[in-house]
Amino acid sequence: MIPVEILENYNATLKQHHKGDVLFIEGETAQFYFQISSGNIKMFNLTEDGKEFVQGYFEDGQAFAEPPLFGDFEYPASSICTKDTSIYVLPKEVFFEVLKAYPEIHLNFTKLLSKRMFYKAKIMKEVSVYPPEHRIMTLLNHLKQSSGSSTLYEVELTRQQISELTGLRVETVIRAIKKLESSKKLYIKERKVYI
Repeated sequence: MIPVEILENYNATLKQHHKGDVLFIEGETAQFYFQISSGNIKMFNLTEDGKEFVQGYFEDGQAFAEPPLFGDFEYPASSICTKDTSIYVLPKEVFFEVLKAYPEIHLNFTKLLSKRMFYKAKIMKEVSVYPPEHRIMTLLNHLKQSSGSSTLYEVELTRQQISELTGLRVETVIRAIKKLESSKKLYIKERKVYI
């Protein structure tokens, strides 16, 4: 995303957060650019019955929650630290100064947002139309493709995280993964999933 040197030149603040800290809640006004130095963030929505639907996980070096900055709208999801996390924070106005000063960074954000929109469109179709096995394989193939791997790819998500990202129950994910293994669409070794 934005090189650390540039963040520091623009006086980004490196904030320390603990596991369980909430950074913002769905519906709040977006005022800051966030980039993870180390740690992990989960972005999610809560259903009326209190179930989480996870929009995504973000880790070291990744930015998150930029669309509301560009679109000048409220956060469409909430965010929480899933472990102790260090995050660079820039005020919205300063973030736009960086983008104006570095057009290549702006172009990289445009590409990133396009990839995220494509992923969201694919997942929406999967969640509304296809059976669990198809949903899971779409997610796993997307992760493999995004990683650039052309060989055997180790899925680093837990069954719980796959459940949260596909809108399926954990038990359904476990059964579907076993079914996918028996049909040789994926491989399991020492509880790790590979495609």
